[in-house]
Amino acid sequence: MPPAEPGMRIGLFGGSFNPPHEGHRLVAETARRRLGLDRVWWMVTPGNPLKDHGRLRPTKERLAAVRALAPGPHAVATAFEASHRIRYSADTVALVRRRHPGVHFVWIMGADSLASFHRWQDWRTIAMTMPLAIVDRPGSTLSVLSAVAPQVLARFRLPETAAKALPLRRPPAWVFLHGPRSTVSSTALRQDSGG
Repeated sequence: MPPAEPGMRIGLFGGSFNPPHEGHRLVAETARRRLGLDRVWWMVTPGNPLKDHGRLRPTKERLAAVRALAPGPHAVATAFEASHRIRYSADTVALVRRRHPGVHFVWIMGADSLASFHRWQDWRTIAMTMPLAIVDRPGSTLSVLSAVAPQVLARFRLPETAAKALPLRRPPAWVFLHGPRSTVSSTALRQDSGG
């Protein structure tokens, strides 16, 4: 697990990143800037339990690809979930909170992931444990807000103008961020490359 100092504001941005692309970079950068984060941990997962792993590249390759896409002092590529045998995001949230109790963590996801958030293992626990930053993705702006999780959590939504306060808010709390968007997707990139 990457190091972190008490008081830091760190975004947790998990995904298969199979492969990582410009859309991922935009989500991470938008969240970092708008929330005033010190770092964004790009967590390369062993594999999403809700997705087919048949064409999943090895973790080491995906980690190297993330490092190439998101260099710099604010982006930290990590695959600690694999070494801790973590399968579910709720377990990741519990582990990082336990290891770094004085750090202000925010869970970052693209709006397309929010649409299926209610299908995640213990999704309500995640929302009650860590603030959420949802970053707009093409085709997800309006329809995603009528999904199950945003409806259940509607009263805890902060206005976008209050985004910088999110890392210090007691959960449940979430914000929907607008910004530059990319239509690139990992699925399309895999289909284009034939793998």
